[in-house]
Amino acid sequence: MNFTLPKSERLHSEKLIKELFNEGSSFFLYPFKVIFKRDKTRDGGNAIVLFSAPKRKLKKAHQRNLVKRRMREAYRLNKHILTGVDPIFLGFIYVSDEIIEFKKIELSISEILNRLKTEISRIDEEDTFE
Repeated sequence: MNFTLPKSERLHSEKLIKELFNEGSSFFLYPFKVIFKRDKTRDGGNAIVLFSAPKRKLKKAHQRNLVKRRMREAYRLNKHILTGVDPIFLGFIYVSDEIIEFKKIELSISEILNRLKTEISRIDEEDTFE
């Protein structure tokens, strides 16, 4: 298994970020709001991910950085859940006011990835029947 998170798997293009926020679907699973959009431009590969911790929720930069580090690490360890799924753009937005411990963040992210996998496979099944 590949437990890395290279820059090619992180969403940093301003155009693609706007596209994700404008056209993507979203759901909440505490402590995250998750935004996702199918990537029709690429054939294979992993999800391209964005991590965000808003200044409105966490005032101090070191708190935001800590939360984003925990989010990246939890995703990096659990991204294998999305193997075999069509490429997607994925955004994790932290919505809690408190700093949550790593184990809870990791549990939430693994639940999110499992939910996304079932959601995308369900959508694929509906597309094949049309």
